[in-house]
Amino acid sequence: MSALSPKGTSHQPRALQCFRLAAPILAFCLIPSLAHAQESKVGDKTGREKNGKALYQRYCIGCHGPKGDGQGENAPYIDPKPRDFTLGIFKCRSTPTGSLPTDSDLYDTIGRGLDRSNMPQWLPLSPQERTDLVAYVKSFSPRFRTEKMDPPVPIPAETPNTRDSIERGQTLYQSTLKCQQCHGTTGAGNGPSSSSLRDDKDQPIVPFQFDTPTRFKCGTSNADLYRIFMTGLDGTPMPSYVDFVTPAQAWDLVHYLRSLQKQSREVSPAVATGSGKAGN
Repeated sequence: MSALSPKGTSHQPRALQCFRLAAPILAFCLIPSLAHAQESKVGDKTGREKNGKALYQRYCIGCHGPKGDGQGENAPYIDPKPRDFTLGIFKCRSTPTGSLPTDSDLYDTIGRGLDRSNMPQWLPLSPQERTDLVAYVKSFSPRFRTEKMDPPVPIPAETPNTRDSIERGQTLYQSTLKCQQCHGTTGAGNGPSSSSLRDDKDQPIVPFQFDTPTRFKCGTSNADLYRIFMTGLDGTPMPSYVDFVTPAQAWDLVHYLRSLQKQSREVSPAVATGSGKAGN
């Protein structure tokens, strides 16, 4: 039989005709999704969302869930609850309160873990794997596609850690800023407001204890503690004090809180976090 009709038109199967009509539409829909694949940049490493997915499914999905919403199968049994990545809100950042974190912030959190939580240090992961994982974590929140992060909060040189500085910090902690309302007069985390605190998911949250010689929630060095004062811990009741204290006062607070530790000691610079470098 001839492939042409009497009028010279081709008799193509209907399915083929539909496919040819739909192909441009499908391509148009797929291009944006490919173009929006998340990437991350940490030092000289570039992370890819597709590479981070397998890592997430192996190491993170049990707590943070397949949708990144903190509803993994382990979530009901752990406290504090896993972070909901879909909100794009993170505690440990170098950026101002309300801003997205930098890729280096997320990278540091993965490697450092979160003290006094079920988030461990993922040091076995290579720098490239951690960078890939950052890209995949970012894919859960539309904020990383629609918003630009603010520049990191600057950290000036530390002022001298003197008795006068500690005393000024004590006044700020106990009276001016009333930090003791949550963290307690001795930094034991037992202030009068401590039992009523809730996080952004309305889950109970306890204040940090400064009277123990452990590392802080978002780092180990004095600079890390200074950064927490100035950026706040988004998603928690801990606000940013960047508009309420001067840099010198923030260092006074750092020195006073160090004095509350039973075995106050400085961490080796080799261990200090917040470098923003992926390494080798």
